[in-house]
Amino acid sequence: MVSEVERLTGGKYVLVTTFRKDGTAVPTPVWVARDGDELVIWSATKAGKVKRIRRSGEVEVAACDFRGNPSGPGVRGHARLLDAAGTERTRRLMKAKYGVLGWVTITGSLLRRGRDGSVGIAIRLGG
Repeated sequence: MVSEVERLTGGKYVLVTTFRKDGTAVPTPVWVARDGDELVIWSATKAGKVKRIRRSGEVEVAACDFRGNPSGPGVRGHARLLDAAGTERTRRLMKAKYGVLGWVTITGSLLRRGRDGSVGIAIRLGG
């Protein structure tokens, strides 16, 4: 039987929904990779989802297409921002999964924003 982590990391995108203080859901389609029993994503440090994760960490994750149309049920989880080493590991996992496109995207982000301009995010499901 396939675990939720395997199911969600089996595709190219997941819809990560974070929540504002007033409870409003804010869904965002993102690339995803697996790191052990967690999902990892990355984002610009100044993105709204990073602020919302920093505040509460409450997320819902669902498989989706590149436009954010869900293709499966959502799963609750808890997200945490990673330190510099965790962020670098996330970059390596993304490059490995997404190949040339991943390398180009992540390298372009590093050139534009620098190492501190993006952050890795780990998501533990069921939390």
